[in-house]
Parts: sequence; structure tokens; C-alpha cells
Amino acid sequence: MGIGSDLAEARRSMGLTVGQLSERTRVREALIHAMEREDFSLCGGDFYARGHVRNVAKVLGLDPETAVHRYDEQRGDAPPPVRAASVFQADTPIKIHERRSPNWTMAMAVALIILAVFGVVKTMGGQSAPTAELFPAPTKVPPSKAADPHRAASLTAEKRRELVVVQVKAKRTSWLDVKDGGDHVLFSGTLKAGRTSVWKAKKKLKVTFGDGGAVLLQVNGKDMGAPGRAGEVLNRSYGVAEPRKP
Repeated sequence: MGIGSDLAEARRSMGLTVGQLSERTRVREALIHAMEREDFSLCGGDFYARGHVRNVAKVLGLDPETAVHRYDEQRGDAPPPVRAASVFQADTPIKIHERRSPNWTMAMAVALIILAVFGVVKTMGGQSAPTAELFPAPTKVPPSKAADPHRAASLTAEKRRELVVVQVKAKRTSWLDVKDGGDHVLFSGTLKAGRTSVWKAKKKLKVTFGDGGAVLLQVNGKDMGAPGRAGEVLNRSYGVAEPRKP
């Protein structure tokens, strides 16, 4: 029996389904199922796992800190107790230096040496070397390299062609997970019925649909309809729009 079993038992005692608990905690249903099986590998590391455990425990009426400590004990990561003496005892004594007055004798000696060297250079050097121009004249930009509004517009259009735009409208409440080409999560949660969301990414978007028949899809401005059947879990990838033929 671990912390996952404790969370599952508390959820059942409150009469909640995994879906209802997911809506209250904003934690994905798949992640809650895995946590209740003592599988925390989907959390993305101990830091995020502790956060999910604390969040779920709070909603289920359990003590969040006790739940996190139980998770740490289960993982073998429980921190050792800290003694107050080790916290407040300095490793090395702090030395307070006395404030000393400036050494005026040394300063005067250095100033006299500088004056003497300057006088020798002035006497033996003759004419002084020409000084460099401190503020050179600004360089003129050739007309060929000046800002070209047509070129700027062309670059902007080219950047837009590299974007993938996915629009999802929920016919009924459904779970979605949206990532870009680098597997960075753009959205993970429930899209309410009647809501429409748009995501953009460079070159690629990956979408996991919890219910393929619950949403209507539009990719790069093109209507795609429902991506699947009702209740069907789908993983789909979408790329940039192909250039139109002249």
C-alpha cells in the first residue's frame, strides 16, 4: 500500500470518479490513473509529482504535506531532519576589519612620479602625436542595402508559411493534449462544450484527442471535421500548409 492507493481509496470514499477528480484538480485523467497504480513516471519528475500529490490530496480532504512526505518515503527521498545548531552555527568565524585611514603619503608619491614622467615625455617627445578622432563620421548605407518594404513583407509571409495553425471546437466536453514539434506542452486539459481554442507552432503540432468524435477540427484554415469516432482516443500530427499552385 503506497500513497497512490491512499489517494484512490480517498477518492472512492468521496464517491468521485477519476473524471470528476480531474476536473477539480486540473490533473489529467491518465495521470491520475497512473498515480493510483503507484506509477509516477508520467509526472515529469519528483518536483512535479509532489505538486500533483499535494493538489490531489488537498481536494480529497487529506493533509497535503503528510501525503507528500509519504510519497518521499515511498521513493526513498525523505530528507533527513535538520538540527538547529547546524543551521545557525557559522562554518568560519567572521572577522571584522578595522577601518583604516587612506595612505596619503603613498598617494602623494605616486602623483609626483606621474608628474615627473609626464615632464620627461613632454621635453623629449617634441611635437605631440596627432590624436585619433573620437567620434568618426557615420557610415553611409548604400541604397542597395537600405530597408526594402517589399523584402520585409516577403519575409513576414515566409514566416507565416512556417506556422501550423490548429483550431478545435468542442461539440461536447472532451480532453485534449497539444504539443509542438519539440514536445513542449501547449495545452493539456479539458475543453468545455461549445468552446473553441486555437494553437500555433512552428512547422509541427501534435494533438492527442480523448474523444475523436467530440470535436470539430480546422487545420491551417481548412475544415477537417471530426478527427475520429465517438469515444476514440487518437494521436495526430499536423504540419505546415502546402504552398498553393499558381
